[in-house]
Amino acid sequence: MDPMQHRIVLVTRRTRLEDLITRLNTVEQTRFYVQHMGADFSDYEAEHAVYQQAVAAVEAQLRRLGRVQRLDRSLVANFLFPPDCVVVVLGQDGLVANTLKYLRGQAVIGVNPDPARWDGVLLPFLAKDLGAVVPEVQAKRRPTRSISMARVRLSDGQELHAVNDLFIGPRTHVSARYTIQSGSQRELHSSSGVIVSTGLGSTGWFRSLLTGALRMTGVEGLDTLTALQTHGFAWEARHLYFTVREPFPSRSTQAELVFGKVDEQHPLQLHSHMSDYGVIFSDGIEQDYLEFNAGMTAEISVAERIGVLVQ
Repeated sequence: MDPMQHRIVLVTRRTRLEDLITRLNTVEQTRFYVQHMGADFSDYEAEHAVYQQAVAAVEAQLRRLGRVQRLDRSLVANFLFPPDCVVVVLGQDGLVANTLKYLRGQAVIGVNPDPARWDGVLLPFLAKDLGAVVPEVQAKRRPTRSISMARVRLSDGQELHAVNDLFIGPRTHVSARYTIQSGSQRELHSSSGVIVSTGLGSTGWFRSLLTGALRMTGVEGLDTLTALQTHGFAWEARHLYFTVREPFPSRSTQAELVFGKVDEQHPLQLHSHMSDYGVIFSDGIEQDYLEFNAGMTAEISVAERIGVLVQ
């Protein structure tokens, strides 16, 4: 068959640098913003350069093997993938999962654009591998692995699929209230939500939930956690506690610092790597928030200001 009869969809994403340029209009403004916040702009440039090189290398390989359509991740949900196409995803892992749930059996080839930066559990290939891998996939000679998905369907007929997990809960951090039933057991709950994980997702968010719970028990001991659970701590205490929900250990991230005390001598600091969606708000008032985006640092400590409650 003429290679040009083969259809290949290449799914790509914008880099952090591109996201920031979209928000700030120019590279110069983006550089000033990131450096002004004390971050290393060269890391953003390096990530962008490596990814663009990978896009060029992958596209050059694929154009020798078929008709290539490049698709940004923002368009995946509304794109009609040809039933006989081969889908190549130039990841991270999340991009592979996000693409899989909109397919109906088309083969997906995950390509790692930057092995030094990304773990690539779902990205076993490099650009140089595609010359051998894609023809085998097109000829249906390449081994594949089935990935089970989750589905939720509502009483009005609406449904949603998930490759990693489903979250059932609040749009914000307030408590979710619901009745849950499994078999003959039925309960009324108030919680921060329910996670339903697939096998693929069981090493992602689900693993993070377990990691957080297990690490906490080893930091200060069960006695401290039990006391906090039972009694809390004094209203006038000059310290705080922090806990990290759903920490995820990987090649470039750790999961040891997940719980601890903050006092006037030991503040807590956080540095944002979120391109445009980070926020900090207090007391459940989401409308009154601080943006906490890439390059910004936050320091959390005990406030000097004291509230006075008449009794």
